Amino acid sequence: MIRRKTLLRVAGVLLLAAAGAIYLTRPARVASVPDRTPNLTNGETVFWTGGCASCHAAPGASGDAKRVMAGGLGLKTPFGTFNVPNISSSAEHGIGGWTTEEFLTAMIEGTSPDGRHYYPAFPYTSYRHMTPDDLVDLKGFLDTLPASDNTVAGHDLALPYAFRPALGFWKLLYLDADRPAPPNSADALVKRGAYLVSGAGHCAECHTPRDALGGLDMTRWLEGGPDPEGGDGMIPDITQSADGIASWSAADIAYYLESGFTPDFDSVGGSMTSVQENWAKAPAADREAVAAYLKTLTPGE
Repeated sequence: MIRRKTLLRVAGVLLLAAAGAIYLTRPARVASVPDRTPNLTNGETVFWTGGCASCHAAPGASGDAKRVMAGGLGLKTPFGTFNVPNISSSAEHGIGGWTTEEFLTAMIEGTSPDGRHYYPAFPYTSYRHMTPDDLVDLKGFLDTLPASDNTVAGHDLALPYAFRPALGFWKLLYLDADRPAPPNSADALVKRGAYLVSGAGHCAECHTPRDALGGLDMTRWLEGGPDPEGGDGMIPDITQSADGIASWSAADIAYYLESGFTPDFDSVGGSMTSVQENWAKAPAADREAVAAYLKTLTPGE
């Protein structure tokens, strides 16, 4: 009798623990959406500073085709291959049928309209640091772009990574990690640069090393590391360390983002090529802001 009561108590504790885990790791939604008409001019700026076309344009697209968010790029990582979705204005194949609330929920909470966790290959861990107004404007601009009926295959992931509900525990560990903030004494240009680098530009997603679970190592902010897509490639340090870009002036950094040329007469290459092409279409003031912020970074900050 005593043994039976003990087993019942243990079962009750386990059930409560399971219920608590389900509650804590449930896909979240945004609480509110700004009541505003999208500013399409600002939405286009966010589109280019966010590098949307770098991943979501069809592989090999150029010219005006870079504005068709058809998806289809395969991102090969140590966890498997993530196939980048169609985010065009198609209501059936893209996100044209999403509400603004659904879009903000995806960008801030990493939750899909049907209530599933998104994998952080979609860098919502950075996008959640954007202002809701910028996100509303971005959705408005995306809705003006051409529709595509491209159907993208699902991700090709091995177990245990294919078990999507486990992402709730990953989010508990990493979703709310703060980005290093510039000092209060920083001027408006540096603060704007910090906002762009930490949020829309999602620079840390490649330039900050990751731990074994794929979370950003925030103690090594923008200090470079292994290519997140695997292989022997290295993503460069973009702090003011001797191994980084300490020898580059702010003007050098801004010109690199505009032209793709480095101070030593080399040119951009690899996956950064598409990123730079997006930044070339951003306002000059935003390129200068990013440069001003990067010039403030020293290793270990």
